Amino acid sequence: ELVRKDDRRVFRIAQHITQNVEDAEDVVQDAFLKAYTKLDQFQGNSKFYTWLVRIAVNESLMRLRKRKTSRTVSIDEDIETEEGSVPRDVADWGPDPEERYEQAELGEILRKTIQGLPSGFRTVFVLRDVEGLSTEETAETLGLSVPAVKSRLLRARLQLRERLNRYFRGKKGGKQ
Repeated sequence: ELVRKDDRRVFRIAQHITQNVEDAEDVVQDAFLKAYTKLDQFQGNSKFYTWLVRIAVNESLMRLRKRKTSRTVSIDEDIETEEGSVPRDVADWGPDPEERYEQAELGEILRKTIQGLPSGFRTVFVLRDVEGLSTEETAETLGLSVPAVKSRLLRARLQLRERLNRYFRGKKGGKQ
C-alpha cells in the first residue's frame, strides 16, 4: 500500500536529482527496499513519507557520486565479440515523438530551467515547491536547518525567475 501510494512521488524526486529515468527507477527500488529492511529504525518522529524521501534523496546522491567515478567508454570504439569487432550501437537520446507531443512547451522550458539550478537549490525547490513538502519536512529530509531551506528556496526561486525572464524576453525579440 505504501509503495502504491508514494512510488510516483519518490520517483519524481529521484529523477529531478539524478536527471536520469533509469537511475531514478533504481533509486525508488533501493529506497523502498532500504526502508523495508530498516523499518525497525523508523521512530515515528516524522511522517513515513518524509523518512522515505530522505532515504531516496540519499540514494540519489550516492548514485550521482558513483556515476562520477564510473568508467567512460568511447562511442568511437568498436565492441570486440567472438566473431570480430562490431561498431557500437548508439541510441538516439532525443525525445521520441510521443514524448514531444505529451509535454507542453512551457512545461519543458520549466523543467529544463529547474534542471539548470545548482543541485542544492534544485533539491530544495523540488521537495518544497514541486512535491509540496513543508519547509520543516524538507529541512528534516535533507538534514538542514529551516532557515537554510528557506534561504536555498528563495535563491532557487530568484534564479528561476531570472532565467525564465531572460528566456521569454529573448523569445519575444525573435532570439532563441
